Amino acid sequence: MQIAIASDHAGLELRRMIAEHLAQAGHTVTDHGPDSGDSVDYPDYAEKVARAVADDASDLGILVCGSGVGMSIAANKVQGVRAALCANAYLGEMARAHNNANVLCLGERITGVGLALTIVDAFVSTKFEGGRHSRRVEKIAELEN
Repeated sequence: MQIAIASDHAGLELRRMIAEHLAQAGHTVTDHGPDSGDSVDYPDYAEKVARAVADDASDLGILVCGSGVGMSIAANKVQGVRAALCANAYLGEMARAHNNANVLCLGERITGVGLALTIVDAFVSTKFEGGRHSRRVEKIAELEN
């Protein structure tokens, strides 16, 4: 699976660990940065991943900032993106299964590494169930228009 990933300065370390974890699991990871811990603006990095997913350059995206809130707000402004801030594996699974979320958002300052990797695995391995959920996801897409 092709996965785009990025963070701001507050999510740098967790992003690097997630990227390594995904690569070791056999996924192709495109890391959109940043490369240092210097202060950056999270909307710039959220947009890079969101556009990669919306343009089908990546199957899924992962964004990390301090809380995950800013990244999720920014990513959801890109048409076709359904970004979900998830605090546990159940939310990661349901975001994919019921909402067809295509971008996972995490907060480095609130989510430990072990939990974050569990959430990532749940998100990446879960497929959209379709069925009655398709109608609801279509209604979300209509809101974008």
